[in-house]
Amino acid sequence: MASRPIPWTAWLVGALAVLVLAAGGWVLLRDLDSGAEPIVVAPPTTSTTTAPSATTTTRPPPTTTTTQLVRVSGTVPGWLVGEPWGSTAGLLMFRGNPSRTFYGAGPVPANPQIAWTYPEEPMCSRSVDPSGERLWCGTGWTGQPVVWERPDGVTELIVGAYDRAVHFVDADTGQATRSPFVTGDLIKGTVTIDPDGFPLIYFGSRDNLLRVVALDGPEPRELWTLNANVVRGLWNNDWDSNPVIVDDVMYVGGENSWFFAVRLNRMLDDSGQVSVEPEILVQIPGYNDELRALVGNEMSIESSPAVFEDRVYFANSGGRVMCLDITDVELGLAPLVFDYWVGDDVDASVTVDQDGMLYVAVELERFNERSEELGQLIKLDPLAPDPFVWGVAVPPRIPGDGGLWATPALGDGVLYAATHPGELLAVDTDSGEVTWRTEIGWHAWSSPALVDGTLIVTNCMGQIRAWDTSVDPRRPTELWTVQTVSGNCIESTPAVWDGRIYVGSRDGFIYALED
Repeated sequence: MASRPIPWTAWLVGALAVLVLAAGGWVLLRDLDSGAEPIVVAPPTTSTTTAPSATTTTRPPPTTTTTQLVRVSGTVPGWLVGEPWGSTAGLLMFRGNPSRTFYGAGPVPANPQIAWTYPEEPMCSRSVDPSGERLWCGTGWTGQPVVWERPDGVTELIVGAYDRAVHFVDADTGQATRSPFVTGDLIKGTVTIDPDGFPLIYFGSRDNLLRVVALDGPEPRELWTLNANVVRGLWNNDWDSNPVIVDDVMYVGGENSWFFAVRLNRMLDDSGQVSVEPEILVQIPGYNDELRALVGNEMSIESSPAVFEDRVYFANSGGRVMCLDITDVELGLAPLVFDYWVGDDVDASVTVDQDGMLYVAVELERFNERSEELGQLIKLDPLAPDPFVWGVAVPPRIPGDGGLWATPALGDGVLYAATHPGELLAVDTDSGEVTWRTEIGWHAWSSPALVDGTLIVTNCMGQIRAWDTSVDPRRPTELWTVQTVSGNCIESTPAVWDGRIYVGSRDGFIYALED
């Protein structure tokens, strides 16, 4: 396989990191000659009925220096938006990095065909939810495969599935690399591979448990679990949220309506065996009495947290978008500094651009005044007195629900969003103008992937489709369509890595596409 090209910024960051680490630890090379004052954080607000103020009323003045290339421990600087995360090569989490803006690495296949499917028999099991017991097959929302380049040279695909197991697959051949790790119920969310070189994965299951599992031997071994019942939850005990790891701290939300920050205390001994000694630093409910009065008790956190600078953003099914200041999270402190109600369920993950702007995809099920006022694809400025910048309405086109379940993809001045009613939109990030739209089919829950100017989207007709954004990102042109044999719904998000596209389907199989 061809090696993945490394951006020049990554080479420079790496060189600086070596020099700084040799001097004894991380330091911030930030505007050393600018004299810029730190951002002042205003007292938090807990109101969710209006558009409350965010972290501050003004933005810091612009600077002319460009020296911010080595990050402070515990933070995710803006220049890492769109870039891979950590020292491990791969697509390591849902949407690739803490700002949820890295979708994989090319080359992207120009004329792809199905190279292999995994496994030989469909991945299925029976599970119970409020609709009753039924058969679940394949991978679903969010279900993105993750991929990493192991130290032994194997490129390994890892995906959680509806057969209650995490699967490990050779990305080149489609053959199993390890035995599946079996849990007590469905796995709906995306697995996270440790970004810092520790042989660890992190994921949740519908069996109430969030897990840390070691990959330091031929077979996976469980090191630690967090039961959702550790707190008195409000909704249910599933874990759909994809954990994000920033310097030994894991951030994750649960369908029990609580959000957690956990210090992992990762260790690696001389023989290469890994261990963890996790401790919960922060646990905070994603609801309050005011929001419960507005929307009831359906307050699960299914979105995956996004980290930008020294803040972590997440949202819940009550429509509450929250931000915690994690400057002192190691001391157990993470005050609420942004709190905004968008009116309806937010299962998609908050996406953050280089300027710290938030893009929030909202479902349309409640049809309340707030949803009509704001729209369902929303841009927020969390540092402004009035955070609302623009909104795009996404009403249903047939009787039923509208809005978005898929997390948008951030391009160059354009946001690409797949809607539940069945359209793919290109939206100007400055103005909120919808510059292009095309039909992709109802129930489009798979989040688009954008790599090397190619926009890849799947749909509920079993298709993987691609558009070229390199000539005119505001008006993409269609490139190709690959049809799976079964034609079953693809709800999972595709992963792009080194000449292949990987995606799971509700038919029970994972597909690899290549030229």
